Amino acid sequence: MDSRIWESVDHLVAWLDEQGTQSPQEERLLRILKLSEEIGEVSAAVIGATGQNPRKGVTHTWEDVQHELCDVVFSALVALRTLTPDAARVFAERLAYVEQRSAASRRTTDAAPAPAETPEET
Repeated sequence: MDSRIWESVDHLVAWLDEQGTQSPQEERLLRILKLSEEIGEVSAAVIGATGQNPRKGVTHTWEDVQHELCDVVFSALVALRTLTPDAARVFAERLAYVEQRSAASRRTTDAAPAPAETPEET
């Protein structure tokens, strides 16, 4: 991940720490809970982009959904950095694990034999 992102996250965490009015433990919990709020905003944007609320109709765009997803990522990175000063390492290790796991899964899927034809298919 681009080091600028982690620099920005560090600045956001420092700013939030300066502005915080709760105990460090409460601030940590609230930053984790912030993810739920942001996910709710993604949901609202998707509903708005698809016009699923007949009373409101189309109220958002798919670009709005993209922006809300970015807010989820920012909030997650801030929460992670709040939990550990070594967030970049934790993130990189987890990403490597997920990449390895998905690569192994793809290899298993690619190596699986094709299903045998049934008599009805011949």
